[in-house]
Amino acid sequence: MSRALRSRPVPVEEAHRATTFEIFFDLVLVFALTRLIGFMAESLGPLTLYQGLLLLLWFWYAWSCYAWLGNQVRADTGLVLAGMLAAMAAIFVAALVIPEAWQRHDGTLSPPLTLAIAYLVVRGLHLTLMFYASSGNPQYRRQAWRFAVTTTLAWIPLLLGAVLGGTAQTVLWTVAFLVDYGGGRIATAASFGEVRSGSHFAERHGLVLIIVLGESLLSAGAGVGSVVIGWPVLLASVLSFAATVCLWWLYFVGGAPAAAEALTAASPRSRRRQQLASDAYTLAHLPMVAGVVSFALGIHLCLDGLADEARPGDDNAVSMGWAPATVLYGGVALYLVGRFLFLRLTVRTPPSQLVAVIVLLLLVPVARVLPALAALGLLAALLTTIVSYERLAGRARTG
Repeated sequence: MSRALRSRPVPVEEAHRATTFEIFFDLVLVFALTRLIGFMAESLGPLTLYQGLLLLLWFWYAWSCYAWLGNQVRADTGLVLAGMLAAMAAIFVAALVIPEAWQRHDGTLSPPLTLAIAYLVVRGLHLTLMFYASSGNPQYRRQAWRFAVTTTLAWIPLLLGAVLGGTAQTVLWTVAFLVDYGGGRIATAASFGEVRSGSHFAERHGLVLIIVLGESLLSAGAGVGSVVIGWPVLLASVLSFAATVCLWWLYFVGGAPAAAEALTAASPRSRRRQQLASDAYTLAHLPMVAGVVSFALGIHLCLDGLADEARPGDDNAVSMGWAPATVLYGGVALYLVGRFLFLRLTVRTPPSQLVAVIVLLLLVPVARVLPALAALGLLAALLTTIVSYERLAGRARTG
């Protein structure tokens, strides 16, 4: 073991594929997203949604950094393995305190400070591993130094916000993210890092997305809880499953294979491959992941409402309401926007795909006055129509 830890980093080859250890890393990230959904569902409102989005941005950026690192050197060997295990532990701790991320307790550990320190550890370990992986690679070493400047600057508002709490915490944590992420984009633009394996990079993003999609089904179970299930809840669960399958098809069948071919076809050292990886994958996958999280939150709220109606003595309003309708339909719209950007950057998909986004947004006022079961049925029907249309259009192009 000690010999493995002293070994030099193992560069990734073009034929490299995602490892089981990286999938394990993804599962810890998705645990954090699950806790994030619970945090937003507890007291849904504009401020809570913004705070949840801010934390989502944090975790996605941290995951992206490690995805890029794993494309430079193997993640399942030596010091990289040890460092990523420590980062996983820090993400796990951060996930545990998410529900109390803006709360303060006397005489106990401060949840905001615990979260801030855990995130600082995650980012600090990534910087350390970047310098380790840059051994013998001057260009990557220069990029590591650029990342180090803005990353460490971001720790100041991060820790200060955790200490101050309240509105100052939200503002300062927003500043911390902008400094960290903005600095990373500037560092990348100044010196694109080499994407050593296009297939590995595409696979990593596909794997994390499918795990996040699976999270939406977990949210269905959390929304139902332990209530005795009646036919409305069962039907709503099936409709949620059908909608999730459609989201899966739209990415994994209706676009990802062709996009991955575009990435792998580009030369490893070309600016085209670096831009595809940076924009089509790291950047465009963010709205897809955020959309699935919002969609999962909407399912959670819908099934929770239906479960309440199934309990004896409960007689809730039949209309879905603005908040669940917005996060459910808006989440799917955001997912489709991310998919459009992803395909637009890789295979030049036509702008007509944005029509579905417009339809979804126009249906939000309609969905809010419908019962939750009817709103879920309408969404599942619309997604099924989109999938059917794209299948027919694809056959017409190839025929």
